Amino acid sequence: MQKSLLLLALFISSISIAQQHTFKGAFLEKWNNSRDYLIAVAEAMPEEYYDFKPTQRQRSFKQQLLHIQGNINWLDQTYFSKSEETGDQQNDSELDKTKIIALLHKTFDTAYKDVETCSETELRESVRFFAGPKSKLQIMNLLQDHVTHHRGQLLVYLNLKEVTPPSYSGW
Repeated sequence: MQKSLLLLALFISSISIAQQHTFKGAFLEKWNNSRDYLIAVAEAMPEEYYDFKPTQRQRSFKQQLLHIQGNINWLDQTYFSKSEETGDQQNDSELDKTKIIALLHKTFDTAYKDVETCSETELRESVRFFAGPKSKLQIMNLLQDHVTHHRGQLLVYLNLKEVTPPSYSGW
């Protein structure tokens, strides 16, 4: 009996490890950590500073978060989702800190599920993109890179308001 349980445990753990060694598996693990880190950044900023922008030509903290959410939603709906829904479209002025954080959770989680359902073959497919033909794998890289780019800007906003940023979470 113990031998059977040990074999079962080894089999299950090997499946889990194998999933982490695929690009999609690694992406999905990182995607959840990226979500959690962005949410921590959003939670760290006091709501009274959500309209703060370092200069007139830059987005406010709130606008940056909504830009990240909108880009995830657009890329997901365009390249990964199989549903006809277009995602949440709300007026920025209706969204407070709590609603923005909930929207970010929902958007990240929806994108996760949509990417998760893509087969390896689908991920290699070439799609039309404004920068020329790209594979869905490249679009996945763009999803993460875009979040990272704008989250980095948000960390500067926190520091300018003397708010201690959350600790970095790389994986």
